[in-house]
Amino acid sequence: MASEELASKLQRRLQWEEGDCGLQPALQATPVPEPQPQPPARAPTARADAELSAQLNRRLDINEGAARPRRCKVFHPYSEFPEFSRRLIKDLESMFKLYDAGRDGFIDLMELKLMMEKLGAPQTHLGLKSMIKEVDEDFDGKLSFREFLLIFHKAAAGELQEDSGLMALAKLSEIDVALEGVRGAKDFFEAKVQALSSASKFEAELKAEQDERKQAEEKKRLRQAAFRELKATFST
Repeated sequence: MASEELASKLQRRLQWEEGDCGLQPALQATPVPEPQPQPPARAPTARADAELSAQLNRRLDINEGAARPRRCKVFHPYSEFPEFSRRLIKDLESMFKLYDAGRDGFIDLMELKLMMEKLGAPQTHLGLKSMIKEVDEDFDGKLSFREFLLIFHKAAAGELQEDSGLMALAKLSEIDVALEGVRGAKDFFEAKVQALSSASKFEAELKAEQDERKQAEEKKRLRQAAFRELKATFST
């Protein structure tokens, strides 16, 4: 009985294989692709690890000089650095542009080297890289204007070492001491940092600038009127 059942199964298997070989080739020529498994959703920890890895890789690229520069976002220096007066920010902006030889909105390593030499405090190559690294928030290996202001913010807050290159920059970078009515570069810097931190003082400075502009426009208008009058006199 068992042998008959086994023979029956073998016969059905042979018939199925003959039919499969004879009738199925056309169907096997275009196999239906199997659905690809979807990747599992990334956990928050995996995403955080990837972001950290990207930051570390960018730091390595910066150290090797292979990092692509990032675009610097627009910021408002008067609101982000309220402890600085408008006059001080403008003076520092003028100084920043003076040493931004490439006119790209940044001070790179070579431009910082030239600046420190002009200020009488030359630094080594490693010293310059260390100066940039201390305030380089976006890891692009150079100083934006915001990072340049951050040097003076740290100096005023006592966050810089006294013998550091950034402190030397902060102390020696004052431009026109006589204009501010104080003596010495150090006193000049401290006086400007402590001078204006309230909103009322900011408004007063803004109003003073507007008054100066109005006075200049009035003088120009009077000169033009006098010129027209003199011209009319010679024409008659």
